Amino acid sequence: MQFSDQLKIPKDRVAVLIGEKGQIKKEIESSTNTKLKINSVEGDVIIYGDDGLKILIAKNIIIAIARGFNPKIALNLLNEVNSIEVVDIKELLRNKTKNSLIRVRSRLIGREGKARKLMEKLTKTDISICGKTVSIIGNNENVDIAKRAVVNLIRGSKHGNVYSFIEKQKKNLKYSYV
Repeated sequence: MQFSDQLKIPKDRVAVLIGEKGQIKKEIESSTNTKLKINSVEGDVIIYGDDGLKILIAKNIIIAIARGFNPKIALNLLNEVNSIEVVDIKELLRNKTKNSLIRVRSRLIGREGKARKLMEKLTKTDISICGKTVSIIGNNENVDIAKRAVVNLIRGSKHGNVYSFIEKQKKNLKYSYV
């Protein structure tokens, strides 16, 4: 039985999805046992395969690449303990102006990328801020902590309070497995 799924990606990310000489596309197809049909003019991607779970994995990898991740990081989603979470910044803003979006994106990234890098380090995740979204890749528990930290920053929490929150959550996670 043949299954399929489709999605649209930004046109400027199509080349990244295909890769040099089609290498990334081939790697996704071979590692998920699927076939990708990519319309590079429109940004439409159709995924074909016999296994619905493999199609979902391929779709998540494509979403990660579309949201600004390096394909090597996106391929971490092949491991079933990893997941991707996409947070819509605009949806969480009280004031939905362009300036508000720019301000919040700047808060999430930080001066010279320090805020984003520190959140990645503390939560052991990869974070991409692209357009109106923040995407997070990592194991499920860490992605959940990182998502809550990102939402807190979007809603105006101080950076120090968010970092303390992450540390506290990580400690709680350690003790829950003891």
